[in-house]
Amino acid sequence: MHVTTGRDTGGTSVAESAADIASRTTAIERVLERFGEVALRAGAAHGLRGDDLDEVMQDVRIRIWKSASGLAKLDALTSSYVYRTAASAAVDMLRRRRARREQSTTADPAPVLALAGRRSSYADAALTSTEALAAIGKAVDEIAVNRRAVVRMYLNGYDREEIAALLGWSEAKTRNLLYRGLDDLRQRLTTLGMKP
Repeated sequence: MHVTTGRDTGGTSVAESAADIASRTTAIERVLERFGEVALRAGAAHGLRGDDLDEVMQDVRIRIWKSASGLAKLDALTSSYVYRTAASAAVDMLRRRRARREQSTTADPAPVLALAGRRSSYADAALTSTEALAAIGKAVDEIAVNRRAVVRMYLNGYDREEIAALLGWSEAKTRNLLYRGLDDLRQRLTTLGMKP
Protein backbone atom coordinates (compact mmCIF):
# COMPACT_ATOMS: atom_id res chain seq x y z
CA MET A 1 0.00 0.00 0.00
CA HIS A 2 1.28 3.47 -0.88
CA VAL A 3 0.11 6.74 0.54
CA THR A 4 0.54 10.03 -1.27
CA THR A 5 2.18 12.45 1.12
CA GLY A 6 2.86 15.46 -1.07
CA ARG A 7 4.53 16.65 -4.23
CA ASP A 8 8.19 16.93 -5.07
CA THR A 9 9.65 20.09 -6.60
CA GLY A 10 8.90 18.85 -10.10
CA GLY A 11 5.17 18.69 -9.37
CA THR A 12 4.86 14.89 -9.46
CA SER A 13 3.25 13.11 -6.54
CA VAL A 14 5.52 11.54 -3.95
CA ALA A 15 4.36 8.18 -2.63
CA GLU A 16 5.42 6.72 0.68
CA SER A 17 4.62 3.19 1.82
CA ALA A 18 2.83 2.54 5.09
CA ALA A 19 6.04 0.90 6.36
CA ASP A 20 8.02 4.06 5.53
CA ILE A 21 5.49 6.20 7.35
CA ALA A 22 5.59 3.90 10.38
CA SER A 23 9.41 4.00 10.37
CA ARG A 24 9.44 7.80 10.22
CA THR A 25 6.85 8.04 12.99
CA THR A 26 8.92 5.73 15.19
CA ALA A 27 12.09 7.71 14.44
CA ILE A 28 10.36 10.98 15.36
CA GLU A 29 9.15 9.47 18.63
CA ARG A 30 12.76 8.35 19.37
CA VAL A 31 13.92 11.94 18.80
CA LEU A 32 11.26 13.21 21.20
CA GLU A 33 12.15 10.55 23.77
CA ARG A 34 15.71 11.88 23.71
CA PHE A 35 14.91 15.58 23.51
CA GLY A 36 11.29 15.91 24.66
CA GLU A 37 12.29 17.64 27.90
CA VAL A 38 14.23 20.21 25.86
CA ALA A 39 11.12 20.90 23.77
CA LEU A 40 8.96 21.24 26.89
CA ARG A 41 11.45 23.70 28.41
CA ALA A 42 11.32 25.76 25.22
CA GLY A 43 7.53 25.99 25.47
CA ALA A 44 7.68 26.75 29.19
CA ALA A 45 10.25 29.49 28.52
CA HIS A 46 7.50 31.26 26.58
CA GLY A 47 5.04 30.95 29.46
CA LEU A 48 3.12 27.95 28.14
CA ARG A 49 1.72 25.28 30.44
CA GLY A 50 -0.48 22.14 30.31
CA ASP A 51 -2.49 21.72 27.12
CA ASP A 52 -0.50 24.48 25.45
CA LEU A 53 2.70 22.45 25.90
CA ASP A 54 0.94 19.40 24.45
CA GLU A 55 -0.02 21.49 21.43
CA VAL A 56 3.58 22.68 21.04
CA MET A 57 4.81 19.06 21.18
CA GLN A 58 2.34 18.07 18.46
CA ASP A 59 3.49 21.02 16.34
CA VAL A 60 7.12 19.93 16.88
CA ARG A 61 6.24 16.45 15.60
CA ILE A 62 4.68 17.96 12.48
CA ARG A 63 7.60 20.32 11.86
CA ILE A 64 10.14 17.53 12.27
CA TRP A 65 8.07 15.33 9.93
CA LYS A 66 8.08 18.04 7.26
CA SER A 67 11.73 19.00 7.60
CA ALA A 68 13.46 15.61 7.92
CA SER A 69 12.48 13.33 5.08
CA GLY A 70 15.00 10.54 5.71
CA LEU A 71 15.62 8.37 8.75
CA ALA A 72 19.30 9.33 8.71
CA LYS A 73 18.32 12.98 9.05
CA LEU A 74 16.03 12.17 11.97
CA ASP A 75 18.77 10.27 13.80
CA ALA A 76 21.12 13.22 13.31
CA LEU A 77 18.82 15.81 14.94
CA THR A 78 20.31 17.63 17.92
CA SER A 79 18.79 18.97 21.12
CA SER A 80 19.39 22.55 19.94
CA TYR A 81 17.41 21.84 16.75
CA VAL A 82 14.51 20.45 18.79
CA TYR A 83 14.70 23.41 21.18
CA ARG A 84 14.61 25.93 18.30
CA THR A 85 11.75 24.05 16.65
CA ALA A 86 9.74 24.03 19.89
CA ALA A 87 10.53 27.70 20.59
CA SER A 88 9.38 28.60 17.08
CA ALA A 89 6.19 26.57 17.55
CA ALA A 90 5.53 28.31 20.89
CA VAL A 91 6.08 31.77 19.40
CA ASP A 92 3.81 30.96 16.47
CA MET A 93 1.10 29.80 18.89
CA LEU A 94 1.39 33.01 20.89
CA ARG A 95 1.27 35.11 17.72
CA ARG A 96 -1.87 33.33 16.53
CA ARG A 97 -3.51 33.99 19.90
CA ARG A 98 -2.45 37.63 19.85
CA ALA A 99 -3.84 38.01 16.32
CA ARG A 100 -7.15 36.45 17.41
CA ARG A 101 -7.33 38.80 20.43
CA GLU A 102 -6.56 41.82 18.25
CA GLN A 103 -9.13 40.69 15.71
CA SER A 104 -11.80 40.30 18.39
CA THR A 105 -10.91 43.73 19.81
CA THR A 106 -11.24 45.43 16.44
CA ALA A 107 -14.46 43.53 15.68
CA ASP A 108 -16.18 44.93 18.78
CA PRO A 109 -14.78 48.32 19.88
CA ALA A 110 -17.44 48.79 22.59
CA PRO A 111 -15.27 47.59 25.53
CA VAL A 112 -12.41 49.89 24.50
CA LEU A 113 -14.81 52.81 24.02
CA ALA A 114 -16.37 52.13 27.42
CA LEU A 115 -12.92 52.28 29.02
CA ALA A 116 -12.10 55.47 27.17
CA GLY A 117 -15.39 57.05 28.29
CA ARG A 118 -14.79 56.28 31.98
CA ARG A 119 -11.25 57.60 32.05
CA SER A 120 -10.50 55.83 35.31
CA SER A 121 -6.85 55.60 36.26
CA TYR A 122 -7.15 51.80 36.48
CA ALA A 123 -8.54 51.56 32.94
CA ASP A 124 -5.87 53.93 31.63
CA ALA A 125 -3.15 51.91 33.36
CA ALA A 126 -4.52 48.61 32.00
CA LEU A 127 -4.74 50.00 28.48
CA THR A 128 -1.27 51.52 28.71
CA SER A 129 0.13 48.27 30.09
CA THR A 130 -1.44 46.25 27.26
CA GLU A 131 -0.12 48.69 24.67
CA ALA A 132 3.34 48.63 26.26
CA LEU A 133 3.44 44.83 26.25
CA ALA A 134 2.38 44.76 22.61
CA ALA A 135 5.06 47.31 21.72
CA ILE A 136 7.72 45.34 23.62
CA GLY A 137 6.63 42.10 21.93
CA LYS A 138 6.84 43.74 18.51
CA ALA A 139 10.26 45.23 19.33
CA VAL A 140 11.55 41.80 20.45
CA ASP A 141 10.29 40.32 17.16
CA GLU A 142 12.50 42.83 15.30
CA ILE A 143 15.70 41.86 17.14
CA ALA A 144 18.25 39.79 15.21
CA VAL A 145 17.16 36.14 15.14
CA ASN A 146 20.19 34.81 17.02
CA ARG A 147 19.49 37.21 19.94
CA ARG A 148 15.70 36.92 20.05
CA ALA A 149 15.37 33.64 22.02
CA VAL A 150 17.88 34.77 24.65
CA VAL A 151 16.06 38.08 25.18
CA ARG A 152 12.65 36.37 25.38
CA MET A 153 13.93 33.89 27.94
CA TYR A 154 15.51 36.70 29.97
CA LEU A 155 12.26 38.70 29.90
CA ASN A 156 10.45 35.55 31.08
CA GLY A 157 12.61 35.47 34.22
CA TYR A 158 15.47 33.13 33.32
CA ASP A 159 18.95 34.19 34.37
CA ARG A 160 22.01 33.93 32.13
CA GLU A 161 23.19 30.63 33.57
CA GLU A 162 19.78 29.00 33.08
CA ILE A 163 19.55 30.30 29.51
CA ALA A 164 23.03 28.98 28.70
CA ALA A 165 22.17 25.56 30.15
CA LEU A 166 18.82 25.34 28.33
CA LEU A 167 20.26 26.35 24.98
CA GLY A 168 23.47 24.37 25.40
CA TRP A 169 25.60 27.48 24.87
CA SER A 170 28.63 28.75 26.73
CA GLU A 171 28.08 31.43 29.34
CA ALA A 172 30.17 33.86 27.29
CA LYS A 173 28.09 33.37 24.13
CA THR A 174 24.86 33.70 26.09
CA ARG A 175 26.07 36.85 27.86
CA ASN A 176 27.21 38.41 24.57
CA LEU A 177 23.94 37.69 22.74
CA LEU A 178 21.86 38.78 25.72
CA TYR A 179 23.63 42.13 26.15
CA ARG A 180 23.48 42.87 22.44
CA GLY A 181 19.84 41.79 22.25
CA LEU A 182 18.87 43.94 25.25
CA ASP A 183 20.72 46.88 23.71
CA ASP A 184 18.80 46.35 20.44
CA LEU A 185 15.54 46.21 22.40
CA ARG A 186 16.42 49.37 24.34
CA GLN A 187 17.14 51.25 21.09
CA ARG A 188 13.88 50.10 19.48
CA LEU A 189 11.84 51.09 22.53
CA THR A 190 13.58 54.47 22.67
CA THR A 191 12.72 55.01 19.00
CA LEU A 192 9.08 54.31 19.91
CA GLY A 193 9.26 56.94 22.64
CA MET A 194 9.27 54.43 25.50
CA LYS A 195 11.77 54.60 28.31
CA PRO A 196 13.06 51.07 28.93
